[in-house]
Amino acid sequence: MNFLKSTLAGSAVFATFASAALAAEDTIKVGVLHSLSGTMAISETTLKDTMLMLIDQQNAKGGLLGKQLEAVVVDPASDWPLFAEKARELLSVHEVDVIFGNWTSVSRKSVLPVIEELNGLLFYPVQYEGEESSKNVFYTGAAPNQQAIPATDYFLEELGVEKFALLGTDYVYPRTTNNILESYLKGKGIADSDIFVNYTPFGHSDWSKIVADVVALGADGKKVGVISTINGDANIGFYKELAAAGVSADDIPVVAFSVGEEELAGLDTSNLVGHLAAWNYFQSAESDVNAEFVETWKATMGEERVTNDPMEAHFIGFNMWVNAATEAGSTEVDAVRAEMYGQEFPNLTGGTAVMLPNHHLAKPVLIGEIQDDGQFDIISQTTEVPGDAWTDYLPESAVLISDWKELGCGMYNTETKSCVQTLSNY
Repeated sequence: MNFLKSTLAGSAVFATFASAALAAEDTIKVGVLHSLSGTMAISETTLKDTMLMLIDQQNAKGGLLGKQLEAVVVDPASDWPLFAEKARELLSVHEVDVIFGNWTSVSRKSVLPVIEELNGLLFYPVQYEGEESSKNVFYTGAAPNQQAIPATDYFLEELGVEKFALLGTDYVYPRTTNNILESYLKGKGIADSDIFVNYTPFGHSDWSKIVADVVALGADGKKVGVISTINGDANIGFYKELAAAGVSADDIPVVAFSVGEEELAGLDTSNLVGHLAAWNYFQSAESDVNAEFVETWKATMGEERVTNDPMEAHFIGFNMWVNAATEAGSTEVDAVRAEMYGQEFPNLTGGTAVMLPNHHLAKPVLIGEIQDDGQFDIISQTTEVPGDAWTDYLPESAVLISDWKELGCGMYNTETKSCVQTLSNY
C-alpha cells in the first residue's frame, strides 16, 4: 500500500513537472533585461514595468500566434559584465524569443557579443551615441542626429550660447557623443577654448567644483550652456548643486539627454524651471494615442507614475515585434528580422514611427522645458527624422552607411563600395 502511495505521489509530481514544461512550451518568452537595483535602477525599473504592462495588454488581446506571452525578468543590477551573463541566461537557459532591455551603452556593448553569438534579438530603447550597427539589435531610441545635434542647434540658434560645457558620466555614450559634438561645434566656428569637457563616475555626488568651473566659464561675459550626458542618480546631485549655487536656466541653461519625467520625479523641480531636455517624446505630448497610453499607465501603475521617452521606444518596438512576428508566422529571429523593415506604428506624439533598413526608427525631435510640476513644456518639435547609425561629423564614420535589408551590411563603405568588418570604436 505504501509502495502504491509512493508511486502515485511520484506520478503526481512527474505530472506536475510535465504540465509545467508543457505550459512553458505553450508560451512565447519575452526577456526583460533592465537594472532593478544599483545606480541605474532610477531609470530602468520603469522600463521593466512598461514591458510587463505591454505583455499583459497583448495577452488580453489573445497573445501572439495562438500563444500567451511570458515575461522573463532578470536583474543585471547596474553591473555591466553581469548584463552579458544575464543575456546569456535569457537566451540559453530560458530560451527567450526576444529581449527588451539595457539603458547604458556600456551595458549594451557588454551584451552585444552574446546576442550576436547566439543569434538573439535585442530591442534597445534609449538614446545612444550611434557608431554601431548590429543585425541582432533594433535601436528604438535616438541616434545623435535625432537628439544631440538638434539640441546643440537649439542652443546655438535660439539661445545664443557661445561657450559649451559638455558634462557626462564616464563611459562610452557620453564620450562618443561629446566627441561628435566637439567636431560639430568646431565646424560651427566654436573655438577649442570655448568647449569644456568633464566626465564623472556613475553615482557621482560631489558637484560643487564642477558647477563652479562651469560658472567660471562665463567670466568673460560669453553665454554658457551645459549639454548633459550625465546618467542615473548622479543627476540628482548635479541639479541640487546648480540650485545651491543659484544658477538658473536664464544664467546657464542645461539641456539633458538622460533626464526625463522619471528622473525629475525624485527632485525638487522648483529651482529647475526653464532647464531643458531633448527627447523624442514627453508625457505632455498632445495626441489621442498618448492620452490613452498615459491613462492606461496610471491606471495600471498608480496615479503618481509618469511616462517618458524610453517607455515610448519600448511601446513602439514591442508592437513592431508583435506585428513582424505575426506577419512572419513565427518568432524565429531571422524570420522576424526580415519582416521588421518598413514596419510602421503610431508613435505617441501623433505621428508614425517607421523601422528603417539600418535598424533605427524615424522619430521626431522634441525640446522640452522643465516645469515646476516635473513635466515638460514642449517648446520645439520637428517632423520625423530618420535615425543615422553613423554620424556625418566624424571622418571615419561619414563614409559609412548601414543597410541590413538590401546590402546585408551594417558598415558599408560608400567610397570603397565594400562591407567593413571592423572599426576602432565599434
